Amino acid sequence: MNFVTLMLICVALLIVAYFTYGKYLERRLKIDGQRTTPAHTFYDGQEYIPTKTPVLLGHHFTTIAGGGPITGPIAAIVFGWLPAVLWIIIGSIFVGGTHDYASLQASIRHKAKSIGEVIKEHMGKRGQLMFLAFSIATLILIIGVFIILVANTFVSFPGAATASLLFIAVAMGFGVLVNQVRIHLALATLLGVVAMALSVWIGLSFPITLSATAWSLILIVYAYFASVLPVWFLLQPRDYLNSFLLYFLIGGAFLGLLIARPTIQMPAFTGFYNDTLGFLFPILFITIACGAISGFHSLVSSGTTSKQLNNEKNGRFVAYGSMLIEAFVAIIAIGSVAYLTLDQFNALMAELNDPISVFSVGIGHFMNTWGLPVAAGVTFTALAASAFLMTTLDSATRLMRYAVTELGESINVQLLRNKHTATVLGLIGATTLALSGTWQSVWPLFGAANQMLGALALLAITLWLVKTKSKALFVIIPMVFMFIVTTSALLVMMHSNFLAGDYLLVGASFILFVMCVFLGIEGARSVTKPKNKQKPTDLNQKVKWSSSQVFAGLPSLPPPSPLMQPLFLVLAVFSSRSQD
Repeated sequence: MNFVTLMLICVALLIVAYFTYGKYLERRLKIDGQRTTPAHTFYDGQEYIPTKTPVLLGHHFTTIAGGGPITGPIAAIVFGWLPAVLWIIIGSIFVGGTHDYASLQASIRHKAKSIGEVIKEHMGKRGQLMFLAFSIATLILIIGVFIILVANTFVSFPGAATASLLFIAVAMGFGVLVNQVRIHLALATLLGVVAMALSVWIGLSFPITLSATAWSLILIVYAYFASVLPVWFLLQPRDYLNSFLLYFLIGGAFLGLLIARPTIQMPAFTGFYNDTLGFLFPILFITIACGAISGFHSLVSSGTTSKQLNNEKNGRFVAYGSMLIEAFVAIIAIGSVAYLTLDQFNALMAELNDPISVFSVGIGHFMNTWGLPVAAGVTFTALAASAFLMTTLDSATRLMRYAVTELGESINVQLLRNKHTATVLGLIGATTLALSGTWQSVWPLFGAANQMLGALALLAITLWLVKTKSKALFVIIPMVFMFIVTTSALLVMMHSNFLAGDYLLVGASFILFVMCVFLGIEGARSVTKPKNKQKPTDLNQKVKWSSSQVFAGLPSLPPPSPLMQPLFLVLAVFSSRSQD
């Protein structure tokens, strides 16, 4: 099969989804363009800033994309390209897109607070504290893994390292010009893009060669400053300018694939079991996170994006649109290796050590079809990929700081409320992880934690919708699916790591499993128990009565098992609907 045919089919499906299912989500979430957003209500010039839609799209897209839509699909292609493509398309449209867009709007309706605050309001403080602990643990994993991937990329492609460092200075200059000097966005963008092109040339001409450990330490220092500086000075402009790198990469790769028209040599399906990853279910669904659904996206939507959204009507373009663009990047990642045989792919992975480098080699060769030298194409692709990774790294550090600060406010520990202390404490754990230098051993645990975070965000959105008497089936279905996938994955990881003697990963998997089961139980209880004593006509009372009817006559039975709690939640919600 020719890959171009597959790629064009995927593009068509994603475009149709934006204008159909995206509009459906807009109606279900009751979007109101006349409602004032928190960016205006709580404007402070630091975190809450009404932002032009192209700038916010650049920030949001580059932050959520990271290396996930490249690393995950390439790692999962050992099951064959067909399962990976199906999960990317179906997941992004109905699961990930729903998750991202609904997370943004849930935050907007709660004063741009985090998903943890949404959980606190609709589930209680215990649920909030557990969610924050889960979020912090996941963010530490994300930061650690992405430091490793960026450092490895810089070692493999030193020119990309030089250009990336120069980008930081360009971004800060852009932030000053737009937000302090107040020059027109179009002119500032033109100057910024020219400066970035010059940075690429300098990077190719004067590569910086350092060890992976040295780059890891430099990246940790960078992440600290990205977390504590005003969002308009570094984080937002860097993400916006980097988006042009990403757009060029996508466009260049798309054009190269159209010209090359590579034949897919990778098998469509290799079987339900792989010696390296394990069983297709549930491992495929946690290996491919970004590109289908990623819990990290909910932290971005409710952490930085909701504080910058100028109008609710822009949410579909920024959140749902970004998810679909990310899915296309994941399809491109499939194309970067699908032209290889399975043996050639395994040999290239063994030689280059990480998926980002493999992706760079593939796309670099495709770009050569329209005139870009192979060496320049490979280095540029690595540079753009590292830009993906660094935008996730810096934003994840800031989001971790938000989570630690929110935890400090909840438990009334003043030290944790300080942004410098919150950032440093989180980076200590990430540094320990990053200096291990091995992304392969951490990625499965990161994938499981990340996907469980998505399931918990969908749980929070479900509670918000149910308690505001809104239809929630479009969120409940992906929520239940993700709970099943991620709890199964954690159980599988506990078993496989126990057999392998890796008791550290066994313990980490067990802790994550207990935390997510607890939150599932708390979520079910919050739906079946009214928040306050209210009239019998209140929705909470209806849910309590309806769920009790489900188990009427069975008083001696024990409560539903933890793994069945999400299904119990669905049953309670539907029972309440039947009484309306």
